[in-house]
Amino acid sequence: MYNWTGDAINEFAGPEGAEKGEYSMMIGGIVIPLIATLGINNKVMFLEKHGTGPPNSTGAYELDVSQVGNPDAAWRTLYGLKTDVFCAAGLTLPDKAGRQLNVGGWSADSLYGVRLYTPDGSEGVKGVNDWEENYAEVALQRGRWYPTAMTMANGSILIVGGEIGSNGPPEPTLEILPNPPGGRYLFMDWLLRTDPLNLYPFMYVLPGGGIFVAYYNEARILDPVTFDTRTILPNAPGSVIGGSGGRTYPLEGTAVMLPQYAPYTDPVTIMMCGGAELYGKALDNCVSIQPEAANPTWVLERMPSPRVMTNMVALPDGTFMIMGGAKQGTAGFGLASDPNNDAVMYDPSKPLGSRMSVMGSTDIARLYHSETILLPDGSILVSGSDPEDNVHPQEYRMERFSPPYMLNGKVKPTFTLSDSARGNWNYGGSYSFSVNMPSGSAPRVALMGAVSATHGSSMGQRTYFPAVSCGGNSCTITAPPSANICTPGWYQMYVLDGPTPSYSQWVRIGGDPANLGSWPNFPGTFKVPGPG
Repeated sequence: MYNWTGDAINEFAGPEGAEKGEYSMMIGGIVIPLIATLGINNKVMFLEKHGTGPPNSTGAYELDVSQVGNPDAAWRTLYGLKTDVFCAAGLTLPDKAGRQLNVGGWSADSLYGVRLYTPDGSEGVKGVNDWEENYAEVALQRGRWYPTAMTMANGSILIVGGEIGSNGPPEPTLEILPNPPGGRYLFMDWLLRTDPLNLYPFMYVLPGGGIFVAYYNEARILDPVTFDTRTILPNAPGSVIGGSGGRTYPLEGTAVMLPQYAPYTDPVTIMMCGGAELYGKALDNCVSIQPEAANPTWVLERMPSPRVMTNMVALPDGTFMIMGGAKQGTAGFGLASDPNNDAVMYDPSKPLGSRMSVMGSTDIARLYHSETILLPDGSILVSGSDPEDNVHPQEYRMERFSPPYMLNGKVKPTFTLSDSARGNWNYGGSYSFSVNMPSGSAPRVALMGAVSATHGSSMGQRTYFPAVSCGGNSCTITAPPSANICTPGWYQMYVLDGPTPSYSQWVRIGGDPANLGSWPNFPGTFKVPGPG
């Protein structure tokens, strides 16, 4: 216990009415997802335990949100998974097909699983593609349960950490996909030393070229070529008096990179919210750091309430929603209590200490294995809960959270990309679009990285506000300048009229520098979109 006698650390806003945002029921689900990924076909792929999960589960289900009024049309069951994705990692590849990658898993062959899915169909039109997997042809070098995947600046996929099966020994290594000739993985002593409190580490490419990684209560910057440590950062505090609180699984908080604004000269900020002490006391704060600053230090901001198994969603207006989880315990089956049903908005444009607002509440507990993900209309899909605590039910119902900008009664802006802007964007390139702004004001543009969300880790999440110039309804956007600032990949483009976002459209920035579109070279098993 501690008693803080200094100045107030935070003031929390309490908006009313539409300014609180609102939870509403979306659809009665058929799956408790462990992993949620919005595809470039604007459908949400849900992956769950396969083999260790519900009877007859195929492990993969795709939701067409545009058809939620008709469950038969909304859901598609996929059958291509061969191994169990229980606590795997995922992301969207930068290839021209926007394939979804899933790696690692539960045990045996699942630990080495490399799975690929090519999104197809469109809103209102079901696709036919399925997951592709063949352990004998394509596999990880090392077995991994609870790893993290990240697209590097060179377009390759970095896979870090994990354990060798359920409560098994650590796998304190990293490896790269596609596998280099002969295979290669690298031992990391800091992963071994902090096991088992470093699972699903948080990772981001930094503008200076290094790779930020946070694990347990530690953080460092790695060299992107040798993966040697460039900088050891200070330990992240658990509270205003320090403490041993952890932010990664199983003490599970969540992490985000705060928005980057053109001309991208300000140092980037990484923020981690929630988590737990070693003995299961949930943390009541967020901590942030500018890892490339001259003397990086952690800044602590109190949250309105403690929260473990936190979910956090970046919104196109530059704010973040902190959602779900519990007020006590740690991540895992039956290890947490007292659901935290209040959403909290974090607005980094406001002064430190006054950035959080208590928003709308739900009466559905969202505990272990609950996920949140941004949808094309700017709302948030809230899914799952698998506590297995004999108190709270396994939760199949799916909700929508509507942020205040969806409840203000204002008409959404619309935009049309030029033919050249629908293709691949080069770094620093200029691309045109036409826009209809109901208010008549100048538009802003947000670029939101494609996300695969699991266990509080939103792999691929990044937010950019690029330079935009307009003459009447004709506008030009300048793409971010480099792969270190904006990693190659797919991004949702939103046009904003004040705080009100348009419906998003997908753009690809930086191409496919690692030629993932030609990988893996087993055409009898895997569809490959080819180079470009």
